[in-house]
Amino acid sequence: MKFDIVTIFPDMVRALLSEGVVGRASGHGGILDIEVHDLRSFTTDRHRTVDDVPYGGGPGMVMKPEPFVRALEKIHKTRGVPDEVVLTSPQGVLFSHPEAVRLSGLRHLVLLCGRYKGVDERVREEVATKEISVGNYVLSGGETPAAVILEAVGRLVPGVVGDIESISSDSFSRNLLDHPHYTRPAILGVRRVPDVLVSGNHAEIRRWRKREAIRRTMKQRPDLLAQAALDSEEQDALKELQQLQ
Repeated sequence: MKFDIVTIFPDMVRALLSEGVVGRASGHGGILDIEVHDLRSFTTDRHRTVDDVPYGGGPGMVMKPEPFVRALEKIHKTRGVPDEVVLTSPQGVLFSHPEAVRLSGLRHLVLLCGRYKGVDERVREEVATKEISVGNYVLSGGETPAAVILEAVGRLVPGVVGDIESISSDSFSRNLLDHPHYTRPAILGVRRVPDVLVSGNHAEIRRWRKREAIRRTMKQRPDLLAQAALDSEEQDALKELQQLQ
């Protein structure tokens, strides 16, 4: 899968994406083909200006539209026409696991990183096909949101994560939070690993994990349960836990 990221801080983005499964998958000849573009390379003045004062006055600076237009024109010529062009923005739709799954089915995704007060509205109208927000808060720029989107999408591309079962059991894959995880040592101070996990009884371990996933979701994200895809064991666990409340 191809990713193109347009930013005024290319080294920042490369650093964010150079490690972990995305870093390994984007190496030479890798599964992920990631290209980072410096927006300043698409300016025409000697100061490489990417922003200007807003029409109508007011605080802050607005990112100019022309560099984004030229950047996308180059991507079209050298990398092909993308399936989608996403602008990272607080005004965008909230990013979610289903959206990550949808985007992972594309062949080519472009991510545009905003900065300053925002971008010229014509970037939204003429360049981007969608705006995505990673949360109800404001960051200094779109570089970290772009890295979040790329990692969430990239790890869903077949072959990026070696253990496909690990992905299918992730939090939010079925609108359930994950169950608790433990490793050695079995005892840490006064806290010990639940007996069921060292019992060797795989059926009981499976039921315990499902029950604890339901319990955690009820406690921390009860809003997810209305759309959770529960099997019969999970439905029984939910009813039992609801009766105990």
